[in-house]
Amino acid sequence: MSARIGVAVMGALLALYIVFVAQRAWLLLVSGQPLGVAMGAALLVLPIIAAWALWRELMFGIRAEQLGRELEREGGLPAEDVALRPSGRVQRDDADAAFPAYREDVQAHPDDWRSWYRLGIAYDAAGDRRRAREAIRKAIAMHRAAGRA
Repeated sequence: MSARIGVAVMGALLALYIVFVAQRAWLLLVSGQPLGVAMGAALLVLPIIAAWALWRELMFGIRAEQLGRELEREGGLPAEDVALRPSGRVQRDDADAAFPAYREDVQAHPDDWRSWYRLGIAYDAAGDRRRAREAIRKAIAMHRAAGRA
């Protein structure tokens, strides 16, 4: 639940930033000064990029959570018996030991979104966030291509 609160706070702060930057951009655009108009036009690009990035990340989180719930209903979430740190994160050594099984599952079933999702969870537990996101994005794309989301 705290992750959702964090996302909501960061989203609200980014939305506030977008509004303030867009307001400043508008004021510069209508100033009539050539340099102000140029700066306003350039400044207008930032809120557009920020809004796009916020939307993309929110949609990734929503879709990943939906897939996680679906996989949980099917009983397909990883059920490894691994040691946890006091923070609740998986111990790195245990995650590294469990990882090869998920990689082999993807190699055996490259067209199954479930395998890719579980691989993403394994990457995340092993501390490789970039590959975890890539694997989960692939799972989302495969799930959507199958007409399920």
